[in-house]
Amino acid sequence: MIVQYLKLNRVFCFSVPNGGKRNAITGSFLKKEGQLAGVSDLIILLPKRCVFVEIKTSKGKQQDTQKVFENHVKELDFEYLIWRSLDDAINFLREIK
Repeated sequence: MIVQYLKLNRVFCFSVPNGGKRNAITGSFLKKEGQLAGVSDLIILLPKRCVFVEIKTSKGKQQDTQKVFENHVKELDFEYLIWRSLDDAINFLREIK
């Protein structure tokens, strides 16, 4: 629902498909292509602004690889957010408009 809401509001966003089970050959190939553990679920591109969004359930916790990714993003002065509901996306849109 979050992605649908953002797209309905003409926010350019996309996901990086890092999840799912894969065999060792496919996993090795993807790593060579640049796949990185812990990458956020969504990347939102706005004029002169890039926001990385991790989507979690109300009780969900970040994995260690996600915390490492968050630290890299913040060290590069980009935004990293954790959203737990559609309300987080709605509030974000209110802030940027």
